[in-house]
Amino acid sequence: MKHLLSTRDLGRDEAIAILDVAEDMADVANREVKKLPALRGKTVVNLFFEDSTRTRISFEAAAKRLSADVINFSAKGSSVSKGESLKDTAQTLAAIGADAVVIRHQSSGAPLVLAESGWIDAGVVNAGDGTHEHPTQALLDAFTIRRRLHGRAARGKALDGVTVTIVGDILHSRVARSNVWLLTTLGASVTLVAPATLLPIGVAEWPVTVAYDLDDAIAARPDVVMMLRIQSERMHAAFFPNAREYSRQWGLDDERLTALGPDSMVMHPGPMNRGLEISSGAADSAQSTVLEQVANGVSVRMAVLYLVLSGTHLAGEKSVSDERTVS
Repeated sequence: MKHLLSTRDLGRDEAIAILDVAEDMADVANREVKKLPALRGKTVVNLFFEDSTRTRISFEAAAKRLSADVINFSAKGSSVSKGESLKDTAQTLAAIGADAVVIRHQSSGAPLVLAESGWIDAGVVNAGDGTHEHPTQALLDAFTIRRRLHGRAARGKALDGVTVTIVGDILHSRVARSNVWLLTTLGASVTLVAPATLLPIGVAEWPVTVAYDLDDAIAARPDVVMMLRIQSERMHAAFFPNAREYSRQWGLDDERLTALGPDSMVMHPGPMNRGLEISSGAADSAQSTVLEQVANGVSVRMAVLYLVLSGTHLAGEKSVSDERTVS
């Protein structure tokens, strides 16, 4: 696997293999010394043109646990703020010997441009591009669902028959798009619930069911309810009357949590707007996987970096968990 740019590019077997490598990485996290020598001598650059906390820190932790050298690059305070192009930035990274570039960019398609440009001979991992995709977030979500359902017996399993309802700002959500492609590839049934103004053009052609009433969707008792953040920074028009109205119709409050039942998972990619798309009661409930998602993100991103920089596990080589621990 040279790059990871989109979950739409992943086949079923490849997606399952990535999740299985992530299981190996999660086992490493339970060791006394949480480190492997797998990427020793490799340089991973976190190239972030947009603000990020969880994703950037997660990729940094993942690379360091694999013994890679990490360079964190932020557009703010760099030559990018002075007008430097993506090409010039990429060539600078090539000159310092970057082996992998984890890129978050405000423009959809930027990671693809970087991967296909020839400006840099490095693996490229999409950490979120515009409103297009966020593949590692979808992978960690699928990993979290699979673990909740199957526990330690998760290896080798897909998500056949699992029902997932994704609620909220679908229009601006790269997380929703990546989850739609990945979850359906893994056999899950996906329903999107949102006001009509927050659904993208062409959604009728997606492999999903579209609904507008959250209470009806909850009455169906889906296995997973994934709440999305309202991305006010991307909104330049009145997509709904006001925050109170949105919360009343499409927010997961305590009453809806009770109606959902105890066996359904509650997910959120973060950061959360408590009291808007999700109540504190729902976010902090036993059904919530929010903190698990953060923890699992490190394991999944370790798997992705390992596969991008070595690719051996998908080819049937030894499990990465067989690597010797290093201090």
